[in-house]
Amino acid sequence: MAPSFSWWNNTKDTHRGTPVVIKMENPNWSMVELEGPSDEDFLISESPGRVRGKNAKQFTWVLLLKAHRAAGCLTSIGSAMLGLASAIRRRVASGRMDTDADVEPHGVREVENPAVRSRFYFCIKMFLCLSVLLLGFEVAAYFKGWHFGPAHLQLEYLWASPFGVKGAFDWVYSKWVLFRVEYLAPPLQFLASSCIVLFMIQSLDRLILCLGCFWIRFKKIKPVPKEGSFDPETGETGYFPMVLVQIPMCNEKEVYQTSIAAVCNLDWPKSKMLIQILDDSDDPTTQFLIKEEVHKWQQEGANIVYRHRVIRDGYKAGNLKSAMNCSYVKDYEFVAIFDADFQPTPDFLKRTVPHFKGNDELGLVQARWSFVNKDENLLTRLQNINLSFHFEVEQQVNSVFINFFGFNGTAGVWRIKALEEAGGWLERTTVEDMDIAVRAHLHGWKFVFLNDVECQCELPESYEAYRKQQHRWHSGPMQLFRLCLPAIIKSKISIGKKFNLIFLFFLLRKLILPFYSFTLFCIILPMTMFIPEAELPAWVVCYIPATMSFLNILPAPKAFPFIVPYLLFENTMSVTKFNAMISGLFQLGSAYEWVVTKKSGRSSEGDLTSLVEKPKHQRGVSVPDLDEMKEEIRQQEQKVSRKKKHNRIYTKELALAFLLLTAAARSLLSAQGIHFYFLLFQGVSFLLVGLDLIGEQVE
Repeated sequence: MAPSFSWWNNTKDTHRGTPVVIKMENPNWSMVELEGPSDEDFLISESPGRVRGKNAKQFTWVLLLKAHRAAGCLTSIGSAMLGLASAIRRRVASGRMDTDADVEPHGVREVENPAVRSRFYFCIKMFLCLSVLLLGFEVAAYFKGWHFGPAHLQLEYLWASPFGVKGAFDWVYSKWVLFRVEYLAPPLQFLASSCIVLFMIQSLDRLILCLGCFWIRFKKIKPVPKEGSFDPETGETGYFPMVLVQIPMCNEKEVYQTSIAAVCNLDWPKSKMLIQILDDSDDPTTQFLIKEEVHKWQQEGANIVYRHRVIRDGYKAGNLKSAMNCSYVKDYEFVAIFDADFQPTPDFLKRTVPHFKGNDELGLVQARWSFVNKDENLLTRLQNINLSFHFEVEQQVNSVFINFFGFNGTAGVWRIKALEEAGGWLERTTVEDMDIAVRAHLHGWKFVFLNDVECQCELPESYEAYRKQQHRWHSGPMQLFRLCLPAIIKSKISIGKKFNLIFLFFLLRKLILPFYSFTLFCIILPMTMFIPEAELPAWVVCYIPATMSFLNILPAPKAFPFIVPYLLFENTMSVTKFNAMISGLFQLGSAYEWVVTKKSGRSSEGDLTSLVEKPKHQRGVSVPDLDEMKEEIRQQEQKVSRKKKHNRIYTKELALAFLLLTAAARSLLSAQGIHFYFLLFQGVSFLLVGLDLIGEQVE
């Protein structure tokens, strides 16, 4: 008969001394592995009458196995940390600071205003220094026995002393605690509560937009042209008005071929369409290449002209304004605008222009963007999440319910009469597209967004290019708001539309969003770690942001694995957006910075094949050879890859990284779990961005 053994659990949360009989085939001692308490909590013994004990040899092997696993884990962590440290060392050694000017082939491009940048960076740096000093002070107090909870608990240590004060350090720390309770905590809590209110209002707005999008999908609401103007089954239309196609570009030699080829292959009668290549390049080589490309297509029968301005005032708005002043423009009814990296499909005009027929109040038809490089790196994946939500939710919902949204500057068709009534293109801001849309809306024109009509383009693949693009996109609306506010108030549109323009379109989505994102998560949250009397609830730090990120990612379901990096990166970008918003609102120097977003010229073979397909109505028209186009693009990519790569080091992001990591260390003393993990991961996110370790490297 096999002997029986029993064990007793020595842990505090179970009944002591309750034996559990285990039948064993082998009378020798054996280790029993159980989940829960550690091995030391369990005593294995023979049946009553035998002495309890442990097999020393087997116990040693278990300890050795655990030590081996721990050593392997430490080795992996150590190698990862060494790799990260090596990457940081190389980046610091070879990178350029964001204070350095950008050297272009034909001169120096002005960057953000140095005075504005230095003031903003100085504030962050002083805040960082103060937090480091406070952390050292708090650590010293911790080792002296102070409690790190609310103020009354911290003062228990002092009041428990028979003399009231134990020493000079305790006296100083007690004064600091009383000072922050009396003077620092109330205003900080008020600011935190105000930001929470703004946060909840913005979250409610985001939720309402998502519900509107769900309603559109449920009801299958979709803009449809008037009957007879377009047949969706055959793709044919009997409506062929005069259309002007414009491609403004500036030193974009990586993408000019694909965009020109795409518009030259639009399925529209040649006699009803004129293509304008509006070249603002100051590089003679780029000018020559674009001019030769236009000449080549002219020989192939395309109705295309090349325009170059000698005086390049007003950036893109000035370029478009100059083109609209041509005498032949009066013969055209509509104008389609494409940026240099956009590649419309041949049926683009057939699917957009028919919406104007029989709808005299319609001023703009906007198509959706799609991206040829959305899976290129982590940065492009995160941008795709943002822009997918912008088009599918924001643009579509505003189009269906209020017939107004911001023009995206490209992949849209305007009624020329609407442009003229709104005052034409103006160079007063860096968001000329939003400017013309607001002015057209004030004159009563309606807009339509087509979510099922896509136009391919590129996303910025480097953080430097993306950062400058976002600066322009967030400083311009504040400039425009200052300029348009009197006109909005005096306009004859309804009160509801005025409320939508002022509060929702400008204040909530363009001003409040970057303000509370930066203030709440990058300033107030770290401060509450050093002033624990002012608190941020866990649902503000974790649950609501996670829910909003979940809603944002719904239009791009394949990006769900990136929901955490997306949340962290959006908070990281808040420093750039906040800086841009302040610059635009107060007309600081960097608000007028207009930098062309760098393109990589990525096109797949499928994209090139679609460009050289012959439209059915243009018989006898030949196009450039596909192999020749592919070979030219391959040679361009090889030239770019051979050039030396440089990276930037972004001082504001690095300063905020160390600030958040310092606050995370302080939260450990208070045992604030969710706050610690948020601050830790957010600090690491700022560190990676500050060292330019996200996205492709910049030439």
